[in-house]
Amino acid sequence: MSFTKIEHYEKEYLDAHHDSALNVTEGVEDKPVVNPHFVRRKRRVLTTDEYVEGILAGNITILAQAITLIESNNPTHYAQAQEIIERCLPHSGKSVRIGITGVPGAGKSSFIEAIGNMVTSLRHKLAVLAIDPSSERSGGSILGDKTRMESICHNPDIFVRPSPSAGSLGGVARKTRETIVLCEAAGFDVIFIETVGVGQSETAVHSMVDMFMMLQISGAGDELQGIKRGIMEMADMMVITKADGENITKAELAKAQYQGALHLFPLAESGWRPEVYTCSSHMGTGLEEVWKGVESYLDHIEANGYFEANRNRQNKYWMYETINETLKSSFYTNPEIEARLAEVEQRVLDAKLSSFIAAKELLDIYFK
Repeated sequence: MSFTKIEHYEKEYLDAHHDSALNVTEGVEDKPVVNPHFVRRKRRVLTTDEYVEGILAGNITILAQAITLIESNNPTHYAQAQEIIERCLPHSGKSVRIGITGVPGAGKSSFIEAIGNMVTSLRHKLAVLAIDPSSERSGGSILGDKTRMESICHNPDIFVRPSPSAGSLGGVARKTRETIVLCEAAGFDVIFIETVGVGQSETAVHSMVDMFMMLQISGAGDELQGIKRGIMEMADMMVITKADGENITKAELAKAQYQGALHLFPLAESGWRPEVYTCSSHMGTGLEEVWKGVESYLDHIEANGYFEANRNRQNKYWMYETINETLKSSFYTNPEIEARLAEVEQRVLDAKLSSFIAAKELLDIYFK
């Protein structure tokens, strides 16, 4: 039987039994998913004067918007962002910058949350710049530090800013250095920079902080495995976290082992011999001793002139880093390079051209 005849018989049946429960009503018309009367209002773009005035007044909303402007890859935002930084620079430099690193699971976020509330109780204003690793595949970041640090996010004296690492070396956000300037201009006198703890970002963070603090955990295997020349030599202080309950004895043992190992290293340029502390973020124990250790270190380097010398060296370092980054960006956005890059790359892949000759060829085009 053809489909046409079936449809005909169905129509005759429905006409004869129009009151049947088998009838399907037309129903109501679907409502629009979005309110048809909704009008998206475009946020007003702030002027440079409004940004600077808001930051200097300590307006957290404007500070966050300015940091977003700095982190933007949009070329149109670059000039305004640099002008904001330039105008905020005279009002910066009056903070203590502390880098906090440690292996994943060492409790960095919990430690920052616990000690952050204690620091603000001493009448300090704290900015936490938490660097989240960006996905190599999608380029996205979770930016979940505000979720993990719930209590300090409601503290009016603490500003938490998670930023994507954006693929830069070791997970250090590309614009963290500039963000520090804005936070200092906004009145924050203590700044924590939390690394992603992947073992590569420490050098970059060390080049923008006054003190480098390393968090360790006990009972995770051979304690001496954590003693690696490089990262350990950069540490100005070491803190054994999670020293509570049955873990107290292990934490004290780890403290003794690390303290002995640190004394084997040559004395740092600052003339400071790093100390090891234990604490429990959960119980709130040992935090006061840790902060007293921070103050002792800062008093020491200010007295011997290392604080100012280190800041000057860092300014010089970041000048050259900025030059390198700008040159790299200029090279890859050059129209002639963009036009030739794919072709030269394919010749290298086809073994028709060596990598070194290919690079020289592209650089000759750029510098001609």
